Amino acid sequence: MPQTLTPMDAVPRSFLDRPLPSLSSWVAHFCAQDIPILSTSVEALEQLRADEDEVDAHLVGETFSTDPLMTLKVLVATAQLGRERRNADAETITSAVVLMGITPFFTTFGLQPSVEQWLLGRPEALQGVDAVLRRSERAARYALAFAAHRMDQDAQIIHSAALLHDFAEVLLWCHAPALAQEIRRLQTADPSLRSVKAQRQVLGIELSALEQALMKAWHLPPLLAHITDERCEADAQVQCVRLAVRLARHSALSWSNPAIPDDLKEIGELLNLGLEPTKRLVMDLG
Repeated sequence: MPQTLTPMDAVPRSFLDRPLPSLSSWVAHFCAQDIPILSTSVEALEQLRADEDEVDAHLVGETFSTDPLMTLKVLVATAQLGRERRNADAETITSAVVLMGITPFFTTFGLQPSVEQWLLGRPEALQGVDAVLRRSERAARYALAFAAHRMDQDAQIIHSAALLHDFAEVLLWCHAPALAQEIRRLQTADPSLRSVKAQRQVLGIELSALEQALMKAWHLPPLLAHITDERCEADAQVQCVRLAVRLARHSALSWSNPAIPDDLKEIGELLNLGLEPTKRLVMDLG
């Protein structure tokens, strides 16, 4: 039977309830924190551990392919391995486990805290995490399909990049739920308020800047960091991720969002498709 954590095992000592003074202080804070994962991933990890002899890297990668928190946690752990122990960067969970090895993987990742236990008693934070994770999973599906259509050899890395695109927002809900809730409140009160402006107002920083700084601090692969950096928007791989994330955000509630026609137009241009084939492609993806 998989082991389970008691709520007190998973809940951190405290949450941030006021912004930190600088980007570097935000980076230092998050680098010092654990990363909880989905409860379904906690259970899946223990099931794999119980049958370790039958587990390979591809199975591990498939098991956690829709959990950006576990993906992030594995990539961060792999990046900390001494350079002498690896001759390549790990940009997906599968490649990370290949580099790490099955037994070291299970040794490194013992019983994990779950998001659900971490945020016990904070239903609004759980809802915030769930909304971002569902959006990230859809964005990853879109990005993978766009990359496959373009026959991009880095399609799986593009999938990982889209899955991880909003990880700083998830970490904010996990470690500073009151601040994340305030950003949501401001945008609900003023739908025209841009996310970056609300973030600067509440946090003093932009989450995209925090994300890039954390990836650098954790020594995540340069290609992964590049693909998630929207400042490099002329790059086709970056466009795959950017447009996938944008479409997932705009279609989160319904397909009637007035921004979606522009999204479809740009996606069609990226994929060299007409408007109707582009619509069919994204609709088939859900």
